[in-house]
Amino acid sequence: MLVVGGGLAGLVAARHLAGGGTDVTLLEHRETVGGRVRTLERDGYRFDRGFQVLFPAYPAVRRELDLEALDLRRFTSGATIARPGRRSVLADPRQQPRTIPATLFNRDITMGDRLRVARLWWALRGTDPDRVFGDTREEDVSIERYLRDRGFSDGFIEEFVAPFYGGITLDRTLSTSSRVFEYTFATLAAGGAAVPAEGMEAIPTQLAQRVRNVGGAIETGIAVESVSSDESTATVETADGETHDADAVVVATDPPAARELTGLESIPTEARGCVTQYYALPDETGLETGKRLLLNATEDEGPNHVVPHSAVVPEYAPDDTTLVSATYLGCEVQRTSKRSDASRGAEANDAELAERTRQALESWYPEQRFDGLETLHTDRIPFAQFDQPPGIYDRLPDARDPDGPVYLAGDYTRWSSIQGAMRSGQDAAQAVLEDLSR
Repeated sequence: MLVVGGGLAGLVAARHLAGGGTDVTLLEHRETVGGRVRTLERDGYRFDRGFQVLFPAYPAVRRELDLEALDLRRFTSGATIARPGRRSVLADPRQQPRTIPATLFNRDITMGDRLRVARLWWALRGTDPDRVFGDTREEDVSIERYLRDRGFSDGFIEEFVAPFYGGITLDRTLSTSSRVFEYTFATLAAGGAAVPAEGMEAIPTQLAQRVRNVGGAIETGIAVESVSSDESTATVETADGETHDADAVVVATDPPAARELTGLESIPTEARGCVTQYYALPDETGLETGKRLLLNATEDEGPNHVVPHSAVVPEYAPDDTTLVSATYLGCEVQRTSKRSDASRGAEANDAELAERTRQALESWYPEQRFDGLETLHTDRIPFAQFDQPPGIYDRLPDARDPDGPVYLAGDYTRWSSIQGAMRSGQDAAQAVLEDLSR
């Protein structure tokens, strides 16, 4: 049995296949597993590949991971909403009673919006992801239409939801399917967001150890060139010219590679990308946001959001050092390009991005200067998620769609998330084991 790809989906598939009694080997072309979930350690800092968080309430996360062993560091619920000249706090008073005054008297959020949020939380509590993404009884609409149909104000949608869900879906226009909103809203309310103390790569590291614990093998540095099959056998050819036959092959690569290996046109390859830049700030420079995200309420050329990493996870930075990051949405930001027209989201190099971030922070904090902002690392991620417009979940492929004993495992068989990736790995393994038993 072979699994091609060592991201979250492939690792979960390999674990369940090995646990089901099969002889399984996972092939990963990089030198380490993790796929899109990786962490770079350098000079005492930890930089996740882009802004990533774990939702501990995801069912697949609770099933596949030892959360206690990950030593999670949790974000504070809500956010600080920033605009030129002022900031305001929106928090969950159930978790933070002391924030009730700031939330109640937040002039950026109407009382009607607060009541609508409470009603929505009550309606979506305990949401079953299979029901949300598989429900054909209700029309799948965009997040924006979903919220407007429920009476939320323009200000709430454009100044809070747009940047907050811009960070989750990489789509500030809120054109993503409302099913993503429903499920993540309920999941955040149930368990919040967190990151492992050792970085997000601790997640695939733990999954890889679980594969080995049940007898599975993992081989890294092996690139797969092709996958073919007949009725009973699947064949994998690697870049070094080796050929491997197997009773079944699970293709668990990223969507573009999976489409190339299987030929399935139903695998989505329209991408959402982003750029995340990490900075060090002088100790005396405080963002006064605690462990909350800092959201850009205005559609200027600044970042979508800023993350106070060392406040949330002190282990991400050397002692007495402040680490923050800024994330810009879209694939148009390139390493070597020159800015041409910033008003249209033009391209920028590393130095220009850092200057945009500095200017944004100084507009949000007019009482401070940010001349000491030091750029540490930049991640450009052209394919962070596949695009998820309304209706896409009816068109996604199934684990069994490839010809012969070839199977799919990837978030693109479910929805673009850690939950989707892990659940897809379990689905693929279950399909293989059921078919072999016949």
